Amino acid sequence: MRFAIVESGGKQYRAVEGRTIEVDRLPVDTGKKFDVERVLLMADGDDVLVGTPLISDILVKVTVVDHIKGPKIDRFKYRPKKRIRVRGGHRQQFTRLLVDFIGRPDEDRTLAPHASAGEPEAKAEKAVEADNLVKIEGIGPKVAKALNEAGILTFEDLANAKVEDIQKILTDAGLRMMDATTWPEQARLAADGDWDALQALQDKLSGGRKAATKKTSKK
Repeated sequence: MRFAIVESGGKQYRAVEGRTIEVDRLPVDTGKKFDVERVLLMADGDDVLVGTPLISDILVKVTVVDHIKGPKIDRFKYRPKKRIRVRGGHRQQFTRLLVDFIGRPDEDRTLAPHASAGEPEAKAEKAVEADNLVKIEGIGPKVAKALNEAGILTFEDLANAKVEDIQKILTDAGLRMMDATTWPEQARLAADGDWDALQALQDKLSGGRKAATKKTSKK
């Protein structure tokens, strides 16, 4: 398997032919092809080329697949005795790149099956690829791991799951303080790719839970 270590936005990524990587958002339109400028290392079996710091004669050709947002990071500012309570959030933007080719400019070779004509294998690989469930507000790494072990791997799986079944999975995993009421609703939006609607819903939530409405009593 041929792969390369590339640099984008000051960060290093492992790029494998026929697979995707997610880098910090780039000002490039979806569908556009370009070459990654900074290639630090290339490995093909036992053959390894290490740059000093870059490899000048190796190309890494990629295609922009999509622009996506990462999981929401909550921020809460609290100052005791001053009645200051400020809640905010942030979602980092990423660009998903498909690695089309790694090699020399004059190299003529057939790509690995998963990168070219192996469509049935690619479909099978896609079918078992798990989604990042942490993008659902209220789900952290431990919860995502418990759900994956229970067979809930994708947003579609989570959207079709009953809240009672999800709560049982969490209880069996020792996660008793979680509230999964909104998770299927969030997962449905994620599965449909409606990220704007998902963001709007998550803005109304607090830790994945719907904010409680205060009842005003009549005097």
